[in-house]
Amino acid sequence: MQPLKIILICLTVMLTSCKTETKLQVAVYETSAAGAQLSVKTEFNPEVSASVIRILPKQKFQTITGFGGSFTESSAYLLSKLSSAKRIEVLEAYFGDSGAKYSLTRTHMNSCDFSLSNYSYAPIAGDTLLENFSVEEDLNDIIPMIKDAMATSSDGFKIISSPWTAPPWMKDNNNYVGGKLLPKYYDTWALFFSKYITAYKAEGIDIWGFTVENEPLGNGNNWESMIFTPQEMNDFVKNHLGPKLKADGHDAKILGYDQNRDELKNWVEVMYKDQEAAQYFAGTAVHWYASTFDFFPKALQLAHDAAPDKYLIQTEACVDSEIPKWQDDKWYWTKEATDWGWDWASEEQKHLHPKYAPVNRYARDIIGCLNNWVDGWIDWNMVLDKQGGPNWFKNWCVAPVIVDIETDEVYFTPLYFVMSHFSKFIRPGAVRIGLETSDKDLQVTAAQNPDGSIAVVVFNEGTTTKSFTAEHNGKSKSITIAAQAIQTLVIQN
Repeated sequence: MQPLKIILICLTVMLTSCKTETKLQVAVYETSAAGAQLSVKTEFNPEVSASVIRILPKQKFQTITGFGGSFTESSAYLLSKLSSAKRIEVLEAYFGDSGAKYSLTRTHMNSCDFSLSNYSYAPIAGDTLLENFSVEEDLNDIIPMIKDAMATSSDGFKIISSPWTAPPWMKDNNNYVGGKLLPKYYDTWALFFSKYITAYKAEGIDIWGFTVENEPLGNGNNWESMIFTPQEMNDFVKNHLGPKLKADGHDAKILGYDQNRDELKNWVEVMYKDQEAAQYFAGTAVHWYASTFDFFPKALQLAHDAAPDKYLIQTEACVDSEIPKWQDDKWYWTKEATDWGWDWASEEQKHLHPKYAPVNRYARDIIGCLNNWVDGWIDWNMVLDKQGGPNWFKNWCVAPVIVDIETDEVYFTPLYFVMSHFSKFIRPGAVRIGLETSDKDLQVTAAQNPDGSIAVVVFNEGTTTKSFTAEHNGKSKSITIAAQAIQTLVIQN
């Protein structure tokens, strides 16, 4: 064979080999307004895009605690009314290996607005030793739902419990709604938390953590609530709740605040400057209701800077003040929804509450949170009915799964699939990693899982198809994302 021909053959082999080595092996899952539902996507525009998403695994940020939803009495009650087959379908969808694999959840202590009525585990006035404490109210609904979820989940999940209010007899207004905890009952209220952990433990359920109070700023005196100032919460935690849990051998995490991000600065400054209180706070909990599109990155950054080694968990979010649209996927991708602020926000805050697409709100917020140090993100009700309840206050909201107990039907809304893009592929213990993107219209986050795989979530809320080149470790792949779509790219190392 002639030397020139040998050289050409060798060059061809080398170039072919080089091309193979630079091909990034990635699985792509897409949910879109066009109808994809966490669908595997294998066909892409072969042309290399000028837009690049470059993965930078050496840049490491927060460790992920998890993603999930909430065990409310409303959700548990509805599941109990479905047929066994449909109940199993919903639980598998949320907790099973074939489903969203929820890893971080929340439930309420005593009743909340998404209960069928007002109730307390300690209803007898003057029972300061809580000798009559009982979680019997939860035995027919919440506890069975949690147990069934535990049986469905291979990896397990964490539970955060939150009180909306102490029993009325412990408060200065003797009411479920509003008012403050009387100082003479601080020890009794701390004992309440301890007894709750013990009672749930007896049912085979471990409580991973607590928030001290759901929405301590109040909710406009609409449903169960109890007011704390930052200093009052500090005093309760450092002098009563923290020491009591420690004395009783409970290692449950205590999360402070637990309300909207616009007031976050005022709380973390008080929580963490008081070293005596800070030793008991494992982290901070936040909600998203201050705005339909602003995720308050500066406030989240400030909270992280105040306590960089502590948790920063989004504990509640939902499309509120709306009745779910039944089996109408298009609505969830359309800019028609409103929240409470659309009608009630002050003129100075109206700009924070425009009309929005529910899918956009979830995807934007979760990505924005992850990119600003939030390590866990929990949705509100897992299951609601076609009215957006049941809810004793008639405070209708939307959930990712809507059911009709009269016809035994289940509707997985697009919100369910959006949640799955994060919870299924970004696992507890994952570490958010760096990235660079040249297309500022694409919202992107990335995390490396404990098994070494990398999950990249890309959201295109625009109305045109986008192309980009994903680059990692010297390899690349050209990918297209549909208009109004969310993708998860899974890269195996």
